[in-house]
Amino acid sequence: MPIVSAKKPLRDKLGDDGIESLIDLLKESQADQKEDMLAFFEEKYERRLGKEVGAISVTIAETEKRLDNRITEEIGKVNVTIAETEKRLDNRITEEIGKVNERTTEEIAGVKTDLANTRADLIKWMFIFWMGQVVALVGILFAFFK
Repeated sequence: MPIVSAKKPLRDKLGDDGIESLIDLLKESQADQKEDMLAFFEEKYERRLGKEVGAISVTIAETEKRLDNRITEEIGKVNVTIAETEKRLDNRITEEIGKVNERTTEEIAGVKTDLANTRADLIKWMFIFWMGQVVALVGILFAFFK
């Protein structure tokens, strides 16, 4: 706070008590003025701070919305990719199962053919064995009845 002093002509007119009273009045006025200015600047600072916080809040909300939209788009792309991959794998599995079924059918047909050939050979050999038995039995009977 500046020091207030009065010049000689004013001192002569008002006297020492008057000057002291005037200086006290000026000091009180300056103190009140200082408090008013501090309150004014405090209000101005609070308003400015409120505006800045509001602007930052709006920016944050816009950024959050933009990021939400982007995340939603990316998730959609991932879901499409997963669906395409799933479809491709499903088709490939179906093809592989078809190939396995075809090979299994061919192998079963081969086994059936081998089984039929083995059966025919077995019947042929059984017939030859029976014929040998019949011939031997007829030979024994001819020898016995003769």
